[in-house]
Amino acid sequence: MCLALRSLGTEVYTLNGTDPEADSVTYGLTFDQGSKEYFRVNPKSGQVTLIEALDREVSHIYKDSTRMLQLVVEKVQVLVSDANDEKPEFLNLPLIVSIPEDTEARSSIFKVEAVDKDLGAGGSVTYFLQFTIDGHSGILRIKPGESLDYETSKTHFVTVVAKDGGGRYNGKLQVMTSSATITINVLDAQDSPPIFMGTPYFGYVYEVSVPVSYNVFLNNTEGEGKIHKMINLDGSFSINSSTGCITLTSYPVQLRNELYELKVKVLLNMGPDDQLFDYAITMVTIRLVDLNNHPPTFYGENGLQNLFELTMNEHPPEGEILRGLKITVNDSDQGANAKFRLRLIGPGRVLRVVPQTVLNEAQVTIIVENSTAMDYEKYSFLAFKLLAVEIDTPEHFSATADIVIHLLDTNDNTPHFSSEFYMARIPENSPGGSTVVSVTAKDPDSGLWGELKYSIYGSGANLFIIHPTSGIIYTQQWASLDAELNSKYNFYVKAEDTEGKYSMAEVFVTVLDINDHPPEFNENLLEKIMIIGAPVKIEAVDGDAEEPNNVIEYSIMKADPANVFDINSSTGEIKLKPFIKSMEIVQNITRKKDCKWSVVVQAQDQGSPSFITTAVVKIDLTEANQLTGPMTNFLLQSRDNPLKALGIVTAVISVMVVVTVMISTVMYMRNTKSNRVLPARRVIRRKRREQHNLTFKPFGHSESPDKLLTVDVESNTSKCNINRNGSSLKSPPPKAPVLLQLPVTKPKLSEHQQAVPTVSGSLTSRTGNISSALVTELKKKLEQKIIEANQGYYY
Repeated sequence: MCLALRSLGTEVYTLNGTDPEADSVTYGLTFDQGSKEYFRVNPKSGQVTLIEALDREVSHIYKDSTRMLQLVVEKVQVLVSDANDEKPEFLNLPLIVSIPEDTEARSSIFKVEAVDKDLGAGGSVTYFLQFTIDGHSGILRIKPGESLDYETSKTHFVTVVAKDGGGRYNGKLQVMTSSATITINVLDAQDSPPIFMGTPYFGYVYEVSVPVSYNVFLNNTEGEGKIHKMINLDGSFSINSSTGCITLTSYPVQLRNELYELKVKVLLNMGPDDQLFDYAITMVTIRLVDLNNHPPTFYGENGLQNLFELTMNEHPPEGEILRGLKITVNDSDQGANAKFRLRLIGPGRVLRVVPQTVLNEAQVTIIVENSTAMDYEKYSFLAFKLLAVEIDTPEHFSATADIVIHLLDTNDNTPHFSSEFYMARIPENSPGGSTVVSVTAKDPDSGLWGELKYSIYGSGANLFIIHPTSGIIYTQQWASLDAELNSKYNFYVKAEDTEGKYSMAEVFVTVLDINDHPPEFNENLLEKIMIIGAPVKIEAVDGDAEEPNNVIEYSIMKADPANVFDINSSTGEIKLKPFIKSMEIVQNITRKKDCKWSVVVQAQDQGSPSFITTAVVKIDLTEANQLTGPMTNFLLQSRDNPLKALGIVTAVISVMVVVTVMISTVMYMRNTKSNRVLPARRVIRRKRREQHNLTFKPFGHSESPDKLLTVDVESNTSKCNINRNGSSLKSPPPKAPVLLQLPVTKPKLSEHQQAVPTVSGSLTSRTGNISSALVTELKKKLEQKIIEANQGYYY
């Protein structure tokens, strides 16, 4: 039985056995002793499956025995067919080959060999890589047109890939590959003349006490020897013929020139006969250079100096040169070694140094840049460091010098109060000399310039005094503070130094009220008229200035009769108990016709300590219907203040007099104008007017028909009828009003002019009780009608 390589669990064969007696058949497998079991059989079905992987390269034949019950045995031989499961393997690893650099192109340089254990196409091997290689034989060659160069690359690494012809594995086509790296070492060959590297060559000889050497490097590595030779010999330098090292043979101080140019020749000694081949020549320039062995140094007037001090006033002008500082800086080296930079290190942007870049030597100048920062009150001295640092040298040698500036104080500050204003409180009635408040001002200046003198100014300062040095404000010895008279004071305090520089602050003093005034009534015995149902008010005054000292609370101490009055504790209004609603109740309480009751009222302020004042109030009770009218109420309310009532009556009378005078003046002017007759004016009689009825209501009476008064006025008929009780009354014949007298020279009347008609009337009444106010009003209206009638005749 022949099997290809299969996966595990694959059925490879089925056993078929029968029993003549028709009994069931059971299958089993046995292997040679010591061999591995690769197959398993199903005892009932006889199916043989693969349980271990098969490898043809290990063994291509597998044997087992099939047995059934009653020891029926049959030997089975399994042949394994090949599968492509092996990679090619390179032989003779590692692969290293050495070839000369002048090997020609297409030359064979190495043969690569690899084997594959598989059979058929899977065991065939082909080769490929970046160089030219024979795909079947594995011979490595140099590509056409390419060459090897030892000077460019001494070693090459080539990767060779071996690939088999491919075959099936697990039912799929599979190609196996292997790789190996070939190391190719290129051997040098004499193929170019010597070349100097890094030309041109420059050498420097520094001022040192021992000779030094300088190397000239060549890129020539071929041949068996090389010779270096100096063409223009100089006794100060020598060259090593093998290494090319140029050496200074004398001390630098003995050199006569600053610049030396040396010509060097290199020759190649090739071959066993010391035959000289190619050569090369180059120039070497050697310069004698000053050694940077001197750092910058600072000097003063007396030589070497590292500390410079100066004393000056604070706040010098900006741009001023500090001439008191005599500083010189020097570097003894030459050229770039003597070039350095100056910097001033200290409080920022206060001083500036000039110059900032120095070559060999310079005089240092310090200039003021920020005058404000040089303040004695902030710093009594300023410390700086003057730094000199070389610029273009690798050593960057440096030197420092300390500059200390001592500042002298000047009177440059104004006194300054700790606050722009001060608030103080003091109780009233404080004794003279009491402390009010302490003000404080400071002057940062020193000495006498920092000593201050205090003074006080302002309209409110007459009651106060200030101590000239301590700034404590006291009340005058004779001063008496009273919050009821003045509770607020403000004034100014001044702080001044010895040169007159000063500043001011405002002081606000509040006099605290104390309870030193008891409540006071106008009189100890008060008399009031009370209308039943309306309160009467009493009032006490407290002379204190502030609450709660001037807040008064009222209460009833005693009343006769008792328990008939209530009082409002805040307003002082006294009223009867709600059950007293008429005079009958009052008379029932007193049993007297005299309705005057009394009450003792207490007024107490809310201060501490509290003051109490009492007053007796006599109250005359009356009913509301006995006294009516606004005038009566006014008189009753003004009973306790007659001057007030008198003033109001006087004002009313004055207003009435003024109004009467104005009305009389206007009436006089109108009458004068209406009775003046001019010669050139025509008089035209107007048509009869309609009758107007005027109805008047007497003062203090109702609107009953029998109390109405009617006036009928007819302008053309000169008749005025007054009707009372609705009946018509006949008036007496009209009479002309008295006119103003005309001037003596009267103009003659023309034939067209006629007399001016007038209207007059009289009032009659069957009753004689018409009030005078009604008559006055009727007169005014009649006069107005007469004036209008007279004006209607002119145009």
